[in-house]
Amino acid sequence: MPQNPRIALLGFSIECNKFAPPATEADFSARAYAAGAELLAETRAAHPRISQEMPAFVAAMDRTGPWTPVPLRLAQAQPNGPVVHEFFQRLMAEWRRGLEAAKPLDGVYVCAHGAGLTTEDDDPDGALLALVREIVGPAVPVVATFDLHANVSERMVDSIDVFIGYRTNPHLDMRERGEEAALAMRELLEGMKPRHAFIRLPIVPPTVTLLTAAGPYAEMIELGQRRRSPEILNISVMGGFAYADTAKNGIAVIVTARRDAGAARVLAREIAELGWANRDRFRARLTPIEDAVARAVAAGKDLSAPAVCLADVADNPGGGGRGNTTYLLEALLKSGAEGVLLGIFNDTELAEEAHGLGRGARFRARMNRAEANRFSKPLTHEAEVLALSDGNCVGRRGIAAGRRISLGKSAALRMGGVTVIVISNRQQCADPIFFEMFGLDIAKARTVVVKSRGHFRGGFDEFFTNEQIVEVDCPGLTSPMLNRFDWTRLPRPVVPLDRTVTWMPPAA
Repeated sequence: MPQNPRIALLGFSIECNKFAPPATEADFSARAYAAGAELLAETRAAHPRISQEMPAFVAAMDRTGPWTPVPLRLAQAQPNGPVVHEFFQRLMAEWRRGLEAAKPLDGVYVCAHGAGLTTEDDDPDGALLALVREIVGPAVPVVATFDLHANVSERMVDSIDVFIGYRTNPHLDMRERGEEAALAMRELLEGMKPRHAFIRLPIVPPTVTLLTAAGPYAEMIELGQRRRSPEILNISVMGGFAYADTAKNGIAVIVTARRDAGAARVLAREIAELGWANRDRFRARLTPIEDAVARAVAAGKDLSAPAVCLADVADNPGGGGRGNTTYLLEALLKSGAEGVLLGIFNDTELAEEAHGLGRGARFRARMNRAEANRFSKPLTHEAEVLALSDGNCVGRRGIAAGRRISLGKSAALRMGGVTVIVISNRQQCADPIFFEMFGLDIAKARTVVVKSRGHFRGGFDEFFTNEQIVEVDCPGLTSPMLNRFDWTRLPRPVVPLDRTVTWMPPAA
């Protein structure tokens, strides 16, 4: 084992929706795009902009012994469309130069996502991991962490020594997975030679079926953790991301054993068989918009009744949605619903106008005047500017806790009985801070509308129980109703899109 191991740090993290507009370098710069000393400083900052896996990896390496970090490039962006391929090629060239210049290396940690796309490549995550392995060779340990929405390819698994996926959705365990990656790296440096098993199922689950508090996906993860033993290093069950529309879509089970490949295969098969037995439970069940609005109206009239949280799951910026559809807002305004907070609506032009007019101004707010997406329909309504903000904040709860966030110029606008938070930098509404920074009291609202698929559950659980949450069936780029999309690359047949789907488990 090297006395002072040199460990390269790098990463590529974006979840790509094939139906959304392409992602550019600007999208990465707006989120987290750092290299060298700047990246290392981010990993040790009190409130970093980067996600928590890499800071946790660095902290755990610091705690467990001497080492020398070699920070290369980390590129993270909000979920979006496919990355412009020319930009990704420039990233690949930079990573190649950095790895070559850093040799000799004793290990590599990659902070990945697993559901990336480029405009020309359906497996950029696999391309990066294969590049790392090509440069450092077969003997150098490579560990990578992944979002549980990763679409897993054989190349991704075969290029690394240890595959570590999130276990919680909402994602609340990124720090734990970063620490796990560091501990695995220490074992690899001591000579461990892990073996893995990989099984992909013909199930492309709707996003709302991938929560981990309960349900068929939660049961697969729980079974894996219950079967964990000293021989089994890691069990990762990846739900995948349907909207990437790739041949590698499908629930994936990756089990890593410290020595025994047979033990990994047996456990992977057991988990996969459980998922297959429960395949009919991977179907979305949403509430019609009319019924959801009726609940909001009722909550506004009966102050003794529980408040309600309406999740606009089809317009989730955390899955590539633009965060600006008006279907639910328009229905609430027409219904006369009172005591409603809606967040967060992405409209740079409207936020700029509100700042120009100033607090207290009344005007006709024109929404989506510059948006071309077919779901982002215009809406005009009388509005009052209640509050303004520069949009800079630190996440308070859930997936964003402790992280520096910039929403850009932002405003709270009152439209009838609805107060809308309008922002300039697209973000999903996963943290109460996005209302609280405007002085709004969520506990006093009768209805809260969130443009989020599921991460809001990790931030707003102090206000709403599961019984108070309504997942609303609206149009949008992230609708869980998968039969509404024109798929071109998904493996077919698959559950839940096709009636006749067969699968045979591999020999254990």
